[in-house]
Amino acid sequence: MCIAIPGKISKIIAENKAEVDFGGVYREVNLDLLGGASEVNVGDHVLVHVGYAISVITEEEARLTIESFEMILAAQDETV
Repeated sequence: MCIAIPGKISKIIAENKAEVDFGGVYREVNLDLLGGASEVNVGDHVLVHVGYAISVITEEEARLTIESFEMILAAQDETV
């Protein structure tokens, strides 16, 4: 099982790299698994696992995933 984090492409850096915004934290992400920069656009949402974009997702899917993570963290805080 892997955990992929949703982010939004903020800048295309090179043919196989983009800068991705994870809620204000920006990281360089490899696009090779998606076919490179020609397959994505600035503003697209992607799932990222260990520095690689593994899937393009909708804004709604990104929002729902982030909300799910927040609910898990909130539940964990309540049990501590």
